Amino acid sequence: MAAEGWIWRWRWGWGRRCPGRPGLPGPGPGPTTPLLLLLFLGPVAADITDGNSEHLKREHSLIKPYQGVGSSSMPLWDFQGSTILTSQYVRLTPDERSKEGSIWNHQPCFLKDWEMHIHFKVHGTGKKNLHGDGIALWYTRDRLVPGPVFGSKDNFHGLAIFLDTYPNDETTERVFPYISVMVNNGSLSYDHSKDGRWTELAGCTADFRNREHDTFLAVRYSRGRLTVMTDLEDKNEWKNCVDITGVRLPTGYYFGASAGTGDLSDNHDIISMKLFQLMVEHTPDEENIDWTKIEPSVNFLKSPKVPEAGSVKSRCCRAVLALTGPGEHPPLPLPASVDSRQPWAFLGW
Repeated sequence: MAAEGWIWRWRWGWGRRCPGRPGLPGPGPGPTTPLLLLLFLGPVAADITDGNSEHLKREHSLIKPYQGVGSSSMPLWDFQGSTILTSQYVRLTPDERSKEGSIWNHQPCFLKDWEMHIHFKVHGTGKKNLHGDGIALWYTRDRLVPGPVFGSKDNFHGLAIFLDTYPNDETTERVFPYISVMVNNGSLSYDHSKDGRWTELAGCTADFRNREHDTFLAVRYSRGRLTVMTDLEDKNEWKNCVDITGVRLPTGYYFGASAGTGDLSDNHDIISMKLFQLMVEHTPDEENIDWTKIEPSVNFLKSPKVPEAGSVKSRCCRAVLALTGPGEHPPLPLPASVDSRQPWAFLGW
């Protein structure tokens, strides 16, 4: 059955974050999904992973009990900077100033369609915005390269999901903590002073800091559709955060997580990262593509969240169009004369 589309199942239990956990059946429509809803939303993929262990890709997953506790390395994963491995969590940074840490999978991922479940915790003693900076989740060409973007490199190639806890821009209308998504072909720079507004594809407010219960994030990439969901309320329910189509990501990139602190700090912990393969059929033309040669890009003609025309925020949001070409054409390149931090100059904005 060709998978022409799929729906996010929230109250019906989209995406099992922990195999065998009650109340969270696997992704995709099940017997409880109303037929009328299926007809309204269009065709869906019935054969994608149900979260069972046979679809879990252990070579790309970080699961307790961890191996290598007390050492400077562990099988399948490398870590650097302030990262420490305990029996209960991987701490990317302690609640101390000026720390950076990351953890990266050894092996490149060659799955075309995948779903990552992240169990994480951000906590500390800071009160009312006196804490920072947050966690970044990565699917990128390069790994283990420290830098200014939540402990990892700027001008990256691939996908980043930022779990930002501190508002650097005093004029922002956002409520923090805030989750945002960025796709980069190496031409764009993440601007901390604007909390990444210039290059954000989409995002949502998410109250994940200092929760007394477990907090989870799910990221799905399938047939050009990127979706991010959260479970932060201890209800075994996924809540929609980001849903974008037209995203093109290559295979052969690496999964990782990083965090950084500055003058303000927090504990940034990763408890698990579980990667599931999605059983999705592709057309013969899609199968013949060399997926390792795809350039990270986003194909749409306007930003999914464009404010009023002519505003500074509108121009900032449209910066992402530097990655975009109409239809299925490759992304527009940035001329060498254009400042990658202001790509809309090339597009006449």
